[in-house]
Amino acid sequence: MSEEKNLLEIRHLKEYFPVTVGFFKTKPLKAVDDVSFTIKKGETLGLVGESGCGKTTVGRTILQLYKPTGGEIIYDGKEVKTRADLAKFRKKATMVFQDPYSSLNPRMTVSDIIAEPLDVHGLCATKEERRARVLELMDYVGLNSEHASRYAHEFSGGQRQRIGIARALAVNPEFIVCDEPVSALDVSIQAQVINMFDELQDRLGLTYLFIAHDLLVVRHISDRIAVMYLGKMVEMADADEIYDRPLHPYSRSLLSSVPLPDPRSARANKRIVLEGDIPSPLSAPSGCPFRTRCPYAQEDCAATMPEFREVEKGHFVACHHLDYAEKMQKGVQLR
Repeated sequence: MSEEKNLLEIRHLKEYFPVTVGFFKTKPLKAVDDVSFTIKKGETLGLVGESGCGKTTVGRTILQLYKPTGGEIIYDGKEVKTRADLAKFRKKATMVFQDPYSSLNPRMTVSDIIAEPLDVHGLCATKEERRARVLELMDYVGLNSEHASRYAHEFSGGQRQRIGIARALAVNPEFIVCDEPVSALDVSIQAQVINMFDELQDRLGLTYLFIAHDLLVVRHISDRIAVMYLGKMVEMADADEIYDRPLHPYSRSLLSSVPLPDPRSARANKRIVLEGDIPSPLSAPSGCPFRTRCPYAQEDCAATMPEFREVEKGHFVACHHLDYAEKMQKGVQLR
């Protein structure tokens, strides 16, 4: 992992969507609520959590596909505020979308799909330069030059995702938001695409925010992992640290469900099953959002949201009763 300065810094990011709840009445759906983190240059930060926890919204809000309700997005030491800032930022930061079937225009050839960012930003002066750049990008992601004149529907899911990755690389970005880029692919293809992300990172010096719900995939590719629950960040640490010693009760439950390849370890592993369902973000619980499902919740958990604080070097947790939870969990080993 790179020891360089922070490439991206997110401070108190909020994304609220107004939802109609009656005649002329709206209520804010807090998809992302006061999320803060940093990503160093050349690093991969994995972002995990159950469906609906706000992972994808974080990625889209960082790139301002959704206008942030609040907070600061600081890229390479400069806050992204004005339209001019955003135009510069979007030449440095791009996104690989989850669904390779709906994210590609069926009426455009592969060449035109990949070249679209080049055309938008005016990065190629001539048709020859444009074609050479497209072929170079196709080579990066393992596509043949004869694929350039074909259409997206002629390709498999894995090949389509490669087209989407080539498009994301077109502007020569430094930072890429990967929004569950392998979840729609067969398991056999997932490994190829994940390895390609690793190779591209080494070759091009890329920095990733890797959003996923598959915890094994996230561990493989990430330097650090952040865990979200109901729009809030509950834990963040180095990948090995968070797998070997998760501190937040939600992280423990999440990681206890990861299948283990060793039969002995799998038999010894105790699955932590949470009670109840995830509350609606429209009517989130007061205080700690996890308290309605937490076996260690106390009165103060309903009163105030725990601070997302550094409890050990590089290990951040938002929990009022870490010591109590650790005592109760003594003897439950995930590894």
